[in-house]
Amino acid sequence: MRHNSGSPDFDNDATGANQHMHNKATAVAEGLAAITETTSTEPLSAREAPMGESERGGPPAEGQAESPRGPAVTIAAGVREGSLTPTEVVDATIELVAAEDATTNAFSVVRAKRAVAEAIALEQRPDLDALPMAGVPVAIKHNIPVTGETVLCGSAATDTGPATADHPVVRRLRDAGAVVIGLTTVPELGLWAMTDDEHRVTRNPWNVKRSAGGSSGGAAAAVAAGFVPVAHGNDGLGSVRIPAAACGVYGIKPGRHTVPSDVGLDSWGGMVENGVLATTVGDAALALSVMAGRPDLAELEPPGRLRIALAVTPPSRFVRVDPHWAAAAHKAAAVAAAAGHRVETTALPYGNAVFALLVRWLTVALPEAATLAHPERLQPRTRRHLAIGRFVQRLGLVRAAQVDRIEARLLEFFEDYDVVITPTLATPPPRARAWHRRGWLANVLTGFRFSPFTPIWNLVGWPAASVPMGTHPYSDTPVAAQLAGPPGSETTVLRLSAQLEQLHPWRRTVR
Repeated sequence: MRHNSGSPDFDNDATGANQHMHNKATAVAEGLAAITETTSTEPLSAREAPMGESERGGPPAEGQAESPRGPAVTIAAGVREGSLTPTEVVDATIELVAAEDATTNAFSVVRAKRAVAEAIALEQRPDLDALPMAGVPVAIKHNIPVTGETVLCGSAATDTGPATADHPVVRRLRDAGAVVIGLTTVPELGLWAMTDDEHRVTRNPWNVKRSAGGSSGGAAAAVAAGFVPVAHGNDGLGSVRIPAAACGVYGIKPGRHTVPSDVGLDSWGGMVENGVLATTVGDAALALSVMAGRPDLAELEPPGRLRIALAVTPPSRFVRVDPHWAAAAHKAAAVAAAAGHRVETTALPYGNAVFALLVRWLTVALPEAATLAHPERLQPRTRRHLAIGRFVQRLGLVRAAQVDRIEARLLEFFEDYDVVITPTLATPPPRARAWHRRGWLANVLTGFRFSPFTPIWNLVGWPAASVPMGTHPYSDTPVAAQLAGPPGSETTVLRLSAQLEQLHPWRRTVR
């Protein structure tokens, strides 16, 4: 069944009229599928699992992994060795997106012609055999600059002119040999926890009746659907981890000053960080190391014995945590304990974090809104959001001391722990629908009930990641655990994530 609310923009005919690309891509696609097959770690019975509520694929399942190496690592190795060419990989990827993205609506723009031209140019680079991401197809969230492309951020109110230079993250990925296949969908101004706009609803590849989450919903859907092994996303209140958890992929938000942010005018007052979504921890670590300019982040040796806190109590008494999402955190803690780590059940000192986050979320888009080319085209929910934000701003409710107190309590908490494990989300993802047509309050309440655990780490600017941990039996969508740590703990979070993946692997994609 196809659920198509709109189609991405292709910069050439990528639907099969180009016979040369079609013939070559069809042959290579079988090889790429074999790569994914050999790096999927679930038993055969999981791949043949019956469908429940979902209309596509089967739910992720447990298995025994041999290695966290993923398709991006394998593709890059093949290109460096000469058994694959960047053009072959790009052709196969574009053909797959053209054939299947109508189901999930992960892309807003597919750079078919430009990506092929860039792959051809990449093949001429004298250092191709040394590039860490040689020929790897990647997707970029449609809210940072990619040369020659728009920066629409999911809104008809933004400037439609092309970017004249790459964002530093895009430039670093390209310098490392990655090829930008397309731009992924994002809700208006990245404000919402579900991804849709007037052209399309982005759907969860595991169950197209459910949302892919947001705001990096298109990025998560592109990875989970098997279109790309790695996607860029950015995270202001959980916008990498929310869709990563909803779609059963690995997602990591680094701490401040690890990866260049530069999202919009001021990166939501410093709360937004550029991160990665990937099929494996190894692929995410590779991409993050490139984006950060830190090769050490790609080194995933087992961590030493860690002090781990398990905290499943939500930050508000008005939030109910679905027992299967709580169980995901307990499962991650049990796997960590079996690996030799010390695990203690406790509660995070959230304090007044919910209020501090709410007033900031209401005001973060105001600087951006003041520069919009066509503010009259904003969605009604966004107009209401901005109006309330201006009122909050006039009242002076956003104060630096609020964050200082929250961070002080967290620093004291982490004197006894290296990492905390929580559920990533509190409930399965909501229904896939045109949320932009619903009222502001409906969007706010849905997002708050869905994702209360992620925002605090943006408030203080600390690293956090989402690790798949199984399947919800009723929604047929993944469940996941969140790992978070103090400033500078990216390596610890990545290495613990890789260890959990090794001991409790997940099915990589729906394909």
